[in-house]
This record gives sequence, structure tokens and C-alpha cells, in this order.
Amino acid sequence: MELVIAAFFAAVALIGVVALAKSVRIVPQQRHDVVERLGRYKRTLSPGLNLLVPFIDAVRTKVDMREQVVSFPPQPVITSDNLVVSIDTVLYFKVVDPVRATYEIANFLQAIEQLTVTTLRNVIGSLDLERALTSREEINRHLSGVLDETTGRWGIKVTRVEIKAIEPPPSIRDSMEKQMRAERDRRAMILQAEGHKQSQILSAEGEKQAAVLRADGDRQARILQAEGQAKAIRTVFDAIHQANPSQKVLAYQYLQALPQIANGTANKVWIVPAELTKALEGMGGALGGLAQMVGDAPTPQASHDASAVEREAAEAARAAAAAAQEIHNEVRAAEAQATGGKAPQGLPAPEPVSPQSMFPGQTGQRQTY
Repeated sequence: MELVIAAFFAAVALIGVVALAKSVRIVPQQRHDVVERLGRYKRTLSPGLNLLVPFIDAVRTKVDMREQVVSFPPQPVITSDNLVVSIDTVLYFKVVDPVRATYEIANFLQAIEQLTVTTLRNVIGSLDLERALTSREEINRHLSGVLDETTGRWGIKVTRVEIKAIEPPPSIRDSMEKQMRAERDRRAMILQAEGHKQSQILSAEGEKQAAVLRADGDRQARILQAEGQAKAIRTVFDAIHQANPSQKVLAYQYLQALPQIANGTANKVWIVPAELTKALEGMGGALGGLAQMVGDAPTPQASHDASAVEREAAEAARAAAAAAQEIHNEVRAAEAQATGGKAPQGLPAPEPVSPQSMFPGQTGQRQTY
């Protein structure tokens, strides 16, 4: 009997402990528990310590009130240009009403997934591939608006919808890569052509400026050179005009220039000009006329200087005649070689000029006046 009483009290104590455990409910932060009493909704437990009626009240669901992220598997979608693309989506949502999320729909995650897929197919079906690839922001806004409107009555707030990836078929990817490669090559060629054009323009402008500067410098140099030559000629002319040289000095300068005229490499025939004898005669007449001038009788020193000038003139004439004779001999030898030893028919060859013929009134000795 005592054993039965002890067992009874033990059972009562156990039931009391279980009832106490069921009557006390601790709910963590950002979670709401939906409580039913005898199968009907009674209340929603907020975070903290809550008391329940044991064996009468029961917790139906534990709803997480935090924002949740769900990644849906890739879904095949057909675009308006009949291309099948695979689209991955990411959904951000949170439960704002745990009661409606529990009683309005059986599985809100599955419902959101199916709604996202159908809405995505409707949106992508109205776009071609190129626009679908470049209109992600527009697609995200459209999906977010449709899902938020539909899931609002379920007590769920869709905060954001993101398209993670849009994968076209491999053949389309190859074609797109070729197209992009061709576009990049075209842009590179355009940029290279524009750079070459700018380079040629700059080079032409530089050459133009260089040519202008070079021509300006050449013009300035020629002007300065012409001014220098003009000043030099004016100086020489003034010096000659102030010196008032006599005829014998001019004849002497003429005789000194004859060997240089006959010494040219291209001179095959040298003709003694008729002015030579006139110059020599003029020099002799000038030397003779000096003694006959009134009040200008030659002094011994002047006679000595005149004799020296005459000797130099005679030596210059002999040197010029020798050079003329040598050139004449070379010309004759060349003509004989060209004609095979036969004298050419035509005008007779000119006779060589001797120094004595240049001075008619002078023999081997100096003529005195």
C-alpha cells in the first residue's frame, strides 16, 4: 500500500514538473511563436518569458522575423528572339506578419520561388537577348514590384530581387565573343588611324613651319650677303677711284691674269685677245708719254721703277705666250690623234704667238726712252 502511494505521489510530481515546463516559454529575440489553444489560433508570443496553459496551449510555428536570403536554382527562360537562356536569381525577404505567413499559405518559400520563375519568364519573354543582358536593373525592379504586391497578403515583404547570372547557350556565347572581338578590333583600328592622322598632321605642320623658318633664314642670309658684297664692291670702287691708277697699272694687272685664264683644265684652245697688244702698246705709250709731260720729267728712281715694271710685264707676257704655245701643242696633238695623223680640212691653224710679236718696238734688250 505504501508503495502504491509513493508511486502516486511520484507521478503527480512528474506531471507537475512537466506542466510547469510546458507553461513557461522563453522566446529569443527576432522570433515570434504562434500559439494555438485547442487547435485554434490564440496569440503570438513575443520575445522574452511567456506563460502558457499546459496541455491546452501549443506552439504551432516558430517564425523568424529577420531578413532572409534564398538562392533559387537556374531556370531556363526563352527570350523574344527564341533563345534559351539560364537565369539564376537571389531573393531577399522578411516576414512582417507571422500569423498570415502561417495560415494564409502552406509553404511561402515554395510559393515565392514559383512566383519568381513565372514572373521572370514573362519579363524575359518580352525582351531580346541583347536587351535582357543589358537591362538587369529594369528586370529587378519589375520582379520586385510583382513579388511584393503578391506576397503582401501572405505577410511577407520582398525587399530585393537580384539576377545573379544570365547564361546564354555556348554557340551564342561564341558568336558574342567573336562580335565583341571584331568590335574591339574595329575600335583599335579607328584609334590607330586617328593617331596616324594626327601624327601626319603634326608632321606636316612641323615641316611647314621648318620650311618657312628655313626660307626666312635663307632670305635673311642672302640679304646680308648681298649687302656685304655691295659694301665690298663699293669699298673697292671707292679705293680705285681715289687711287686714280694709270693705264700701265691696268695693263700690268691684265698681263698677270692671262696665265690664270690659260691654266683652266677645260681650255683646249686659247686665243690671244686683240686687246692684249693694245694694252701692251698702251703701257708702252704711257711709259713714253710720262717723259714728255710738262714739268713731269722722270727721275732716276722713277726710271728705275718703270724699267722694273717693264721687265715684269715682259716676263708676264713671255709666260703667257709660253702657256699659249703649250696649250696649242696639246690641241694639235689631240687633233692628230683624233684624225689618225691627217690634218683636218678647214681653216688654217693659227700661228703661235711669240713674246717679240707682242712688243713690236722691243727686241731682246730693254728699250730706253
